[in-house]
Amino acid sequence: MLKHYQFARKRLIRELSEENQWDVLIIGGGATGLGIAVDAATRGYRTLLLEQVDFAKGTSSRSTKLVHGGIRYLAQGNVELVREALNERGLLAQNAPHLVKKQKFVIPNYAWWEGLYYNFGLKTYDFLAGKLSMGKSASISLKKIINRFPTLIQEDLRGGVEYMDGQFDDARLAINLAQTCIENDGYCLNHFKVINILKDKEDMVNGVEAIEEETGKSYRFHSRLVINATGVFVDYIRNMANPTAKKIIRASQGVHLVFDKEFFPGKHALMIPKTDDGRVLFAVPWKDKVLVGTTDTLLEKPSLEPVALEEEIDFILNNFNKYLIRKVSRKDVKSIFAGLRPLAASGDDERKTKEISRGHKIMLSGNGLLSITGGKWTTYRKMAEDTLDYAIEHKFLPFRECVTENFLIHGATSQKTKDSHLQLYGSDKTLIFDLINERPELGVRLDEELPFLKAEVVWAVQYEMARTLEDVLARRVRALFLDSAAAIRMAPEVAKIMAWELGRDKDWIENQLLEFKEVAKHYMLKKEKTA
Repeated sequence: MLKHYQFARKRLIRELSEENQWDVLIIGGGATGLGIAVDAATRGYRTLLLEQVDFAKGTSSRSTKLVHGGIRYLAQGNVELVREALNERGLLAQNAPHLVKKQKFVIPNYAWWEGLYYNFGLKTYDFLAGKLSMGKSASISLKKIINRFPTLIQEDLRGGVEYMDGQFDDARLAINLAQTCIENDGYCLNHFKVINILKDKEDMVNGVEAIEEETGKSYRFHSRLVINATGVFVDYIRNMANPTAKKIIRASQGVHLVFDKEFFPGKHALMIPKTDDGRVLFAVPWKDKVLVGTTDTLLEKPSLEPVALEEEIDFILNNFNKYLIRKVSRKDVKSIFAGLRPLAASGDDERKTKEISRGHKIMLSGNGLLSITGGKWTTYRKMAEDTLDYAIEHKFLPFRECVTENFLIHGATSQKTKDSHLQLYGSDKTLIFDLINERPELGVRLDEELPFLKAEVVWAVQYEMARTLEDVLARRVRALFLDSAAAIRMAPEVAKIMAWELGRDKDWIENQLLEFKEVAKHYMLKKEKTA
């Protein structure tokens, strides 16, 4: 396992002082920032990424876990956005086969015309996917849809239409992208907060000042190009560079509820094409649970730990129950999580989120700060390519070709069998087994309700830069997102393992447990509605 020493956070920090000048400095360690970091490093640019908390701490760990073209965008007539996303879906499946799998979706038909309507739309979806198609759509009979969804209300049900899309683990892809950047001589560091934008004598942005949060040490990094890829916080960084900068994004909150699979058994996902407010709702099998969402609520002010609104919870429960024989209630929710989408606005702050651009936008400030906003996980690679091509066009960087279209992401290996949850580690899985062979006590589960092992905690600390309980339980393993009560039960044992690996004391353990319980509150749904 010595080759994985390159991922040691201490090594990366120690070597920072040796690099006086960077080509590309990225603020933000979500999907967009990590994609840019991989693209920049593989083009040969000296690359540094700084993330204030943890990789995918925000929006990028809180998605519906889909790699998709966006059927609802097709209904809105945004054909080019769908074509681009379908192409990127196919590329991601090739470049990260350990993380992306095909998922069959079914749209139930309750009116005579729905089968014809959705069939036509999905044939267009198939056509736009071209040679990277995951499979063809088709009509399915009433008998088949009942067999696949035994808990689905059958009154007026006429049949359905099925199609293929992709599913993935968002936070794990984020970690693998950071590792890919590092393997290509880039630097990605979490828990490194940017506190100031540096400028030269001409008032042009040429670097940042940042604090490493564990030590409190301040660093000043200079770079040819500074890229603001902070998602819903993009305006905060723009204001740091220029206090008079105008707002360019709106934050839209999306909430998901997680239930045990007994409420929605089977391996197929359900797409509800029209909810009370005209949006779509998904019920998707994920890690032996069912994930149901999402909402689309404009928020005035983004936060690092967003909280679901009561009306969002009611919206999901009410719309999901319209299709279920056995109804779900608040007490059945195993976990709830909210994420904030950065939507590129066009000046009219009052427009609804479904009318605000879902595509990405690149903006160059007069002082040389390059910001990118909007987009989604599926198109992260293309967003990165567009951003760096834009920087080259504007003479920030020397020309170098993008190579990520056919570039394997760390861990990439074919997944012909899915014999355990450790398959998500791809080529690293064998190294985790080696760790268990060396220390057999690490082969024990952390909780009987979830499959995660003690070895995964050690791996996360030593090779994936996990520094806090939340880093491990929310994003290295997905316990907090799957079963918040189980995550809280795991916390003391995980804290002890981490303390041993990091050389921390009892005070650190106690502080971590207190901080994690505060975060976990947001993932636990009170059994009774608050007033």
